Amino acid sequence: MISLLLSILGIYFFVALGAFAKWRFKEELHERSLILVSVYILQPFLTFWGLTTRPFDAGIFEASGWYLFVVFSLFVPMLLLAPRLFADKKKRAIFLIASLVGNTANLGIPLGIAIFGEASVPYTTMINLANVFFVNIVGVYIYSSGSFSPKESVMNVVKMPILWSALAAIAVNLLGLQLPDAVEENLRLGAYASIVVQLLLFGIYLSQVRVEHIDWLLVKTVGAVKFFVLPATAWALLHFVPLDDFVKKVLLMELLTPLAIANVNFAALFHCRPKDVAALVFVSSFFFLVYFMVLWPLIE
Repeated sequence: MISLLLSILGIYFFVALGAFAKWRFKEELHERSLILVSVYILQPFLTFWGLTTRPFDAGIFEASGWYLFVVFSLFVPMLLLAPRLFADKKKRAIFLIASLVGNTANLGIPLGIAIFGEASVPYTTMINLANVFFVNIVGVYIYSSGSFSPKESVMNVVKMPILWSALAAIAVNLLGLQLPDAVEENLRLGAYASIVVQLLLFGIYLSQVRVEHIDWLLVKTVGAVKFFVLPATAWALLHFVPLDDFVKKVLLMELLTPLAIANVNFAALFHCRPKDVAALVFVSSFFFLVYFMVLWPLIE
């Protein structure tokens, strides 16, 4: 449990560093420039590296398939509920995506290693791949639709380099192509840089959040879906699925992770109330520390 807590706190160290940097340099530090570097340059490295580090095992696709099944089983009814909860189009977008997109990479993968060991890595990697496709297709379209037309939103999806990077990595892996060691080292370097920059960006936006930026209706609705409705739905659905208990636990762990920092990236990129989203991620991240420590032993 101590190693688990240290793993989580180590991640938040970079978040605190980003907040300090914004406080220290103020307007000299332009967060949108970092957003563009992160989304269009560094994140494709992270995606490609993560999907080419080891050969695919057909069995691990099952975990990502069930992950998407659980997410979409809630996404469809939420589409009908969102207009009744929020009149503002941007708030509807935040509710629809932030509630379902967890931090399956920066937190989920190291958390899986801390709890289950390296045996969890193939499963957490593939679940993260499913999350990457969801957030970069559905998520980008929904966040973009808060400020852009449907046609422009579709084009914003097509322009996402992470999507094409993931497809290229899958092709390389399935074809069994072996990358030179020098290429792998450069990919790893870009991947680690991507993770650090994402955490710094979260801290930068977090430093600008004030109490007035916290929309408590968003906090309550997003929190209720993310931490209660989503895991309860997953538990109910997976209870009747002939899936290995180990895989079920990894799936539940990934679904329990707090809101992904990617939500802040895309909200900022498409002008969809990024400070509101940063506040949501902040509240969910701190709630997660207590929530997970209490709930996980019950699941175990």
